[in-house]
Amino acid sequence: MSERKVLNKYYPPDFDPSKIPKLKLPKDRQYVVRLMAPFNMRCKTCGEYIYKGKKFNARKETVQNELYMGLPIFRFYIKCTRCLAEITFKTDPENTDYAMEHGATRNFQAEKLIEEEEKRVQQEREEEELNNPMKVLENRTKDSKMEMEVLENLQELKELNQRQAQVDFEGMIDRYRELERIEKEREKEEDERETKEMLERALVKRLRDSDSDSDSEKEEEGESSQSNESSTDKPTDILTIDKPTQAPGTSTGGVKRAKVETWEKSVGTLGGGGALGSLVVRKKPRPTFAKPHPVGPAAPKLQTDSKKSVAVSNNASKPVTTQNGSSSLSLLGAYSDSDSNDSE
Repeated sequence: MSERKVLNKYYPPDFDPSKIPKLKLPKDRQYVVRLMAPFNMRCKTCGEYIYKGKKFNARKETVQNELYMGLPIFRFYIKCTRCLAEITFKTDPENTDYAMEHGATRNFQAEKLIEEEEKRVQQEREEEELNNPMKVLENRTKDSKMEMEVLENLQELKELNQRQAQVDFEGMIDRYRELERIEKEREKEEDERETKEMLERALVKRLRDSDSDSDSEKEEEGESSQSNESSTDKPTDILTIDKPTQAPGTSTGGVKRAKVETWEKSVGTLGGGGALGSLVVRKKPRPTFAKPHPVGPAAPKLQTDSKKSVAVSNNASKPVTTQNGSSSLSLLGAYSDSDSNDSE
């Protein structure tokens, strides 16, 4: 398959290149080339920074009357990206670098400045040694002394490296790892022991709480049993309100009231005097007037009548009690009896 684009040209058999006329182009002619900024620079006109690697459409020309070992030197023209001011720089084959001409200043060239300073010092020294033999001797003495110091330092470094070479770094790392593992195990054991102690303390506290609760329950049960026993000793104690007589050596606080039922709270007890006692009013005894004692045989009968009135008055002033306790109905009966006795 043939090529679509022909790269070769046809030369006829009678072609003579000497007959082709040569173009006369100027030596300082310029070419448009595409290049990148070889170093960081700053425009003198507007202060814009142009960084290394920025692409430009530059004009290239050959510098006239400047050669370095037969190599031509080229000059490039670029424009500032902000103010369009012209900036020029050229090649420097001696230092394998580029040199700034005008339009901008080069930045970050400290290394280059140091190299130039070293070259300047070396050149001055050579000039001094050329005409002064004593200066040559001094410089040689300084150089030999500096070489001895450098050798001593180098020997110290070698000895230090040898001492470090004898150190077993792998063994040191293994020992460090072993110590770290032992430390971790010790910390783990301490944590487990502290956890176990905390659990034991919590268990002891719980047992103490449970013992105190059981003791309180036992005390409550004992008190309830004592109250039940005291309440069930005499079932008839709930009917007695006050006793006329009491045996010596007994206390009044030993009797407790029985539990009141719900229907008794609403209706009341049958034998109690709490409900009807407030409705019954005791009748005041009538005052008795002493009658004049008759003279003669009627005197004994008068004495008996006065004794009866005194007894009736005593009975009226003394509360009437029954075996089952005082009640409102029994009080009414007592009052009726006292009236009948008085009427007699």
